[in-house]
Amino acid sequence: MSKSQNLKKERGAGSGVDIRTPIIAVLGHIDHGKTTLLDRIRGTVVAEREAGGVTQHIGATEVPVDVIKRICQPLKRTWDDIKVPGLLFIDTPGHHAFASLRRRGSALADIAVLVVDVIEGFQPQTYEALNVLRMLKTPFVVALNKIDRISGWISSKDKPFVMNFREQNEYVQQELERRVYETVETLYDSGFSAERYDRIRDFTRNICIVPVSAKTGEGIPDLLLVLIGLSQRYLEESLKLHAEGPGEGTILEKKEERGLGTTIDVILYDGKLSVGDLIVVGTTTGEPVVTRVKALLKPSPLREMAMERRFRHVKSVTAAAGVKIVAMNIDDALPGMPLIQVPESSADALNLAKERVRKAFDDVQIDVHKEGVIIKADTIGSVEALFYELSMRNIPVKRADVGNISKRDVVEAASVGDEYLRAILGFHVSVNPDAHAEASEENVRIFVNDVIYRLIEDYEKWVSSRKEAVLREKMARLTMPAAVRILPGHVFRQSRPAIFGVEVIAGSIKPGMEMMTAEGKEIGKINEIQDKGQSISLAEKGMRVAISMKKPVFGRHIHENDVLYSNIPVNEIKELNEMRDLLSDSERDVLAEITRIKMRKV
Repeated sequence: MSKSQNLKKERGAGSGVDIRTPIIAVLGHIDHGKTTLLDRIRGTVVAEREAGGVTQHIGATEVPVDVIKRICQPLKRTWDDIKVPGLLFIDTPGHHAFASLRRRGSALADIAVLVVDVIEGFQPQTYEALNVLRMLKTPFVVALNKIDRISGWISSKDKPFVMNFREQNEYVQQELERRVYETVETLYDSGFSAERYDRIRDFTRNICIVPVSAKTGEGIPDLLLVLIGLSQRYLEESLKLHAEGPGEGTILEKKEERGLGTTIDVILYDGKLSVGDLIVVGTTTGEPVVTRVKALLKPSPLREMAMERRFRHVKSVTAAAGVKIVAMNIDDALPGMPLIQVPESSADALNLAKERVRKAFDDVQIDVHKEGVIIKADTIGSVEALFYELSMRNIPVKRADVGNISKRDVVEAASVGDEYLRAILGFHVSVNPDAHAEASEENVRIFVNDVIYRLIEDYEKWVSSRKEAVLREKMARLTMPAAVRILPGHVFRQSRPAIFGVEVIAGSIKPGMEMMTAEGKEIGKINEIQDKGQSISLAEKGMRVAISMKKPVFGRHIHENDVLYSNIPVNEIKELNEMRDLLSDSERDVLAEITRIKMRKV
């Protein structure tokens, strides 16, 4: 596996060519600071409003390069080499939504920011996000967040990390370094070479780690500088803009808006889109819809939002931009699918656009099996992300689809032969009422969760508990490993039946259990067990009880202080060894001793 970053320097983009704003996505584990980081970047930009300010987009926030220059001024004096017009941060609900967002087969985002809590390190959703980035071959940087929580750290609001780090006490610097290198090691174990950003010389081979605090703004200048620098140096060719060409974008979200009906939020990544344009839209069925743009909407300024004027109408938008589109027949629009504008009079262009949209739907990489679970999710990217995580755990998938869990899904799941695969896993979806009823009848288990690793955990716990229950049912029919020691001075009757006191030293005994001596001599069954004069059905380890046995004679077959063992048939010993995980330590030890006794007799 490659230990390098997915960046290759692109050549051939002249300075006279217009290039669009790079698209940046922010990913990470719950509570590691994704939203806070985006809010901090917005807040920092708003504070610099007089220098260019923040441009509001649907589902995105644009940070102009003039503002970035002001924020990063302590770190970089000369900006002649930067032609990128700024950065466009897209707001996605998570890395599964990010996986849905495609641009001609690759990730919509040009670069991703993976947020990692410096204290907690990598968590399940961090690894999920990393897997998605690897799957889509998306370049990324790590924002090592919450450095203000390091013991002894002295914060300085909005200050560049490299400047503030020098002012920390030595023990604080060492603690941060330790945590940086824990991140380096974790990334290396996952197949990536990484280093703190200010120590990297070859950015094509190393992941940048930028220590930040979304709370105080420390390190935000460093992060913005790294993002703008990587975009300019390595992505300039892919950022070439066809400003007057057909608009192309990706559906971010479908929403019902009061007074507008069904709308789609789109990130336009190339060309221009205008009111009245003919567009081809990807849907949940895979068959594209051809419709016309009725309205293009962008967010209203904050002062107008307070008056409930949430959107303002615009005549056209040019990439890169986030925009809300009002159009007919988009009820089945699917987040993650393409939106392509086509010329009015070109049948060839229309057919080509339709074919591209169909291919985008068909390109979802799901390797299904005859026997497997059924998975349902809200977007294609979510389906892929869930499938990827299941494949990493060797859980086969019979069918993967977008949409709520239906009766048809349950009927199909019921046909699966393996009872542990007779299940449906739903991510960010609901269960239709008739599906619930059918699942009860057909004994199909349905799992629904809005966090992938928890969804899979719930399924795996169910499989584990079901397997354990089956094994315990099987174990109940077997002779269990047990051992007792005959207590001296507690022989109440010597024969027919012999009655004597014992201490259970391993496992448990019950009436009807066949017993043997340490030499392997069979001495018959336990007839009865009594505790304080009362008959009991089970005596467990540590108990002292009286037992009666018809076959042995005290003084001839058994003696005081003898250890007696449960007489387990050889075929049952093999079965018990396959269930060792369900045995206690003392039961495993005594099973090994019983096995040795049996082998000596052979």
